[in-house]
Amino acid sequence: MTAAIEVIEPDWPAPPGVRAACTLRAGGVSRPPYDALNCALHVGDEPAAVAENRARLRARLGLPCEPGWLDQVHGTETITLAARMHVPAVADAAVAREPARVCVIQVADCLPVLLAARDGSAVAAAHAGWRGLAGGVLESALRALGVPAAQVLAWLGPAIGPEHFEVGEEVRVAFTRTDPGAAAAFTANARGRWQCDLYALARRRLRALGVTSLYGGRWCTYADPQRFFSYRRDGRCGRMAALIWRT
Repeated sequence: MTAAIEVIEPDWPAPPGVRAACTLRAGGVSRPPYDALNCALHVGDEPAAVAENRARLRARLGLPCEPGWLDQVHGTETITLAARMHVPAVADAAVAREPARVCVIQVADCLPVLLAARDGSAVAAAHAGWRGLAGGVLESALRALGVPAAQVLAWLGPAIGPEHFEVGEEVRVAFTRTDPGAAAAFTANARGRWQCDLYALARRRLRALGVTSLYGGRWCTYADPQRFFSYRRDGRCGRMAALIWRT
């Protein structure tokens, strides 16, 4: 018997009419190594299984339409969701101002960041791996949101934690060359490399932009294989989906 779909609902004071969720692994039909609720078409899973998983997700969340799936490239491009998107846009963040437009980001270690205007007028989702963070994907998403930063709520979803995210010097330099204070998010390890705290880097970026209402950011996808996909841990694996929309 297929397990029920479970999701994480953000622990934030979302305005009326704004809904958000992040999927976990359980509740889908994909076979190993994509088991079970894989939401991504680009990882090698059977397209029919992904289609069924997405249909189950729409039903579970009562989504008003098909989410605006993106072709994510670890960049900084943000799009505004239109009424019809037959081909996934190449972007790493999406904004929706109209009801019945569902922003979605796919992740399996990278950090999903959901944004909402306090008055509920606009929402956004950003794919914030280290490349996107260093390149300015959060800055791009906030510009596209078009709301003063002080009026924005941000939720940081499941991502790889610093205990398991080992990176090289080039990653540290990508952040510290423009922000020396970002060095605090890196801890040297015994292998001459660095343990990187994506959550700390994202919070630092958001606060620098003026966003102070920050929530979430307490999971580690690598350390919890029962609930989360992790590319760093498993290599071939599925993807979770972090979604936000206006009803």
